[in-house]
Amino acid sequence: MTPEFRHDTARLTLCDWREDDWPEFWRVTNTPPVMRWLGGVLDEAGRGAARARIESYRADYGHTFWVVERREDGALLGFCGLKRSNQPGGPQGMMEVGWRLREDAWGKGYAREAAAASLALAFGRFAAGEVIALTVARNTASWGLMARLGMARREDLDFDSADFDAENPRIIAYSIAREVWEAA
Repeated sequence: MTPEFRHDTARLTLCDWREDDWPEFWRVTNTPPVMRWLGGVLDEAGRGAARARIESYRADYGHTFWVVERREDGALLGFCGLKRSNQPGGPQGMMEVGWRLREDAWGKGYAREAAAASLALAFGRFAAGEVIALTVARNTASWGLMARLGMARREDLDFDSADFDAENPRIIAYSIAREVWEAA
């Protein structure tokens, strides 16, 4: 089955989920290193709930955290895309960019390439005025990428949630406005 949504970058394809993507996604991303700042490895119930959320974003808004595949070999690297922020205690309804890539894809620029494509789609196809990104305070790799994407800290949107890092429950926010993105 050909996915409805497909967006190619230089090295990656972002596309809608297919049924056979899910087992591979969980195999390569539901690992202790990948899930370190995401609340830990998910059990079957957690994986089912996460899948339902991802699928609901697409159904409700026309965008989601899409599958990220490497174009040269079709390898599933993880996900990246857009949703509406909905974490309890945090900002509600804002366009949010997010990503999760398998460990052997880290440090190769894939997350930046996929996130930049997602931001371009947010401001173009989905007419967002501003996009946020959220992570736990100790996830320096994630907020470092946010800064490299041109996003700026939004301390006014920070909140606490022990769902992802029980030792330091602070969730920090970055954002970028359409005007800033278009000027870069």
